[in-house]
Amino acid sequence: MTRLPAPPRRVPRRTATALSALTAFFAAAAAGCGIPSTDAVTAGPPASGIQQPGAETPSVLLYFAGPNGIRAVSRPVDRPPSPQQALELLLKGPSPAERGRGLTSQVPPMGGRLTATTADGAVDLLVPVTIASGALDVTAVSQLACTAAHADVPGGKPPTQVDIRIHENNLRSPKPWTVRCGPNGNVTLAPT
Repeated sequence: MTRLPAPPRRVPRRTATALSALTAFFAAAAAGCGIPSTDAVTAGPPASGIQQPGAETPSVLLYFAGPNGIRAVSRPVDRPPSPQQALELLLKGPSPAERGRGLTSQVPPMGGRLTATTADGAVDLLVPVTIASGALDVTAVSQLACTAAHADVPGGKPPTQVDIRIHENNLRSPKPWTVRCGPNGNVTLAPT
């Protein structure tokens, strides 16, 4: 026995009217609602002051002490600074905005010059104090070492692999304190 197809369902009149109105609305929207088309409009020169894709603005990382430990802040610079230039920025202390975020410097006034020179993958840092005397605590050493390691150090090593050789009393020592900046901004003794 063959079944006959079901009779077509009748669409109620109200539904048919609503469908017709929606069809007319979308047809009008597709036609632009009567707004005439225009030719191409010139928009002027390209925007300026916006960083181009692939172009990086040079910056330097400075390390300060915060309520939750050592924190790095990025400062824009004209070109990547040497460790000496980065340390000079660090010694100026946090900016007012950075102080507002609770950042401070634990590097005390040292009464002498702090000098950084570079070698491949290393920075020799001459400080005018003795670390063992407590003149520089571990937070201050971390600030100095991590700031120097993230500056422009020859050799292309990642900052966590740069040896920071700290010489006390501004005298080059054959056995300096050699540390590295850890990924969290804390120093560790470099492997010997």
